[in-house]
Amino acid sequence: MRLDNFIVMRKRICILFIGLCLGTVVLMAQDVLSGVATAFRNGNSEALDKYMSNGVSLVLADEKAEITSRSNVEAAICRFFSTHPVKSFDINHKGKREESGFIVGTLQTSNGIYRVNCYLKKIENNYLIYQIRIDKTNE
Repeated sequence: MRLDNFIVMRKRICILFIGLCLGTVVLMAQDVLSGVATAFRNGNSEALDKYMSNGVSLVLADEKAEITSRSNVEAAICRFFSTHPVKSFDINHKGKREESGFIVGTLQTSNGIYRVNCYLKKIENNYLIYQIRIDKTNE
């Protein structure tokens, strides 16, 4: 009888440990998604930079070229925010999985409305942005 109790307790502890680990991963992704949204909402390229991976693909509506180095991406987004002061940023969709996450939002600026697609992937236990796309909408 004691051996059965020990096995049941051991299973419960394993399930609890696995649940805590998965919960931690989900919370880490949620914090990053919130941080990215806040950076867009505040028009803060420096705050956004801390969530970027070293190789980021950036496509801006106002620029034809795709920018990929982290420092150039931060500079381009800084220029974008300075020429397009942010009025608001609303999240339309967001999602996360164990290895990735995304945000799709509407960025309202003084110069128009933009759709923002931001994709993240898990790199060394951190969720980092690997692609940002900002396109002007016809609204």
